[in-house]
Amino acid sequence: MTPRRVTIVEVGPRDGLQNEPTIVSTADKIAFVERLSAAHLPVIEVSAFVSPKWVPQLADAAEVFAGLTRAPGIRYTALVPNLAGLDRAMAAGVTEIAIFASSTETFSRKNINQSIDASLAGYKAVCDRAIAAGIRVRGYLSTAFGCPFEGTVDPRQVARVAGRLADLGVFEVAVSDTIGIAHPGQVPAVLEAVLAQVPVERVALHYHDTRGTALANVLASLPFGVATYDASAGGLGGCPYAPGAAGNLATDDLIYMLDGMGIETGVSLAAVSDASAFIASKIDHRLPSRYAQSLTSSTW
Repeated sequence: MTPRRVTIVEVGPRDGLQNEPTIVSTADKIAFVERLSAAHLPVIEVSAFVSPKWVPQLADAAEVFAGLTRAPGIRYTALVPNLAGLDRAMAAGVTEIAIFASSTETFSRKNINQSIDASLAGYKAVCDRAIAAGIRVRGYLSTAFGCPFEGTVDPRQVARVAGRLADLGVFEVAVSDTIGIAHPGQVPAVLEAVLAQVPVERVALHYHDTRGTALANVLASLPFGVATYDASAGGLGGCPYAPGAAGNLATDDLIYMLDGMGIETGVSLAAVSDASAFIASKIDHRLPSRYAQSLTSSTW
């Protein structure tokens, strides 16, 4: 049944900025996150505690967290790849983290230089330590709708890895269309397989708009009862390790559609638009959000 209320997980400050060639200043990142807070987004993925060598755009994760004014009722999260990243996140006062596994062996090895089994073994140690410390853990499941190296992915394989992530103790599995290849015709098969392994209340969806199908995929997902969707202000960013991936589902576009459908989010579209316009002024290109473009078309 289509949910009456949807939770939006804002990933622009992390998944968005990590794929931008322009390195945004720490002060501007903080200002961006605080504008997103003003929009009443319930979850904001602020940064990632990863190697600055591989993701220099997020080298200042600790400084961003230190400079934030955290609004009550908002979850400020971070991505971590391993125990060292978890230690850094804990030192920064992070109370919710995300880990990331792949549905395919090739992407796993290309992305983190580990097999799926090895990555999950490492993440078990991360989950055990985090949960013991009272830190909630979310699990991203990459390449769930298609892989840039292996092509089509069997939904049963997606479901198997989703179930293994859930068994690690993650509170939510974010089934992710890493290269923006998903379309409404395949969404039901993937969700039916995943929901046979993981309860719907523990499933989120992370769509990219590379081929212009993100909103259509949300529409195909809502009847399954999935009520949590990742999105990025202005459609900022993508995945630097997935060739051809460019642009997350835009938060602005998602809210506009859900508002029109009478589905509650608790998020201010006007304030998200303000945050999108702010970050657009700090990078070197126009944001892909259709809603954002509709507001600025006369000035471009």
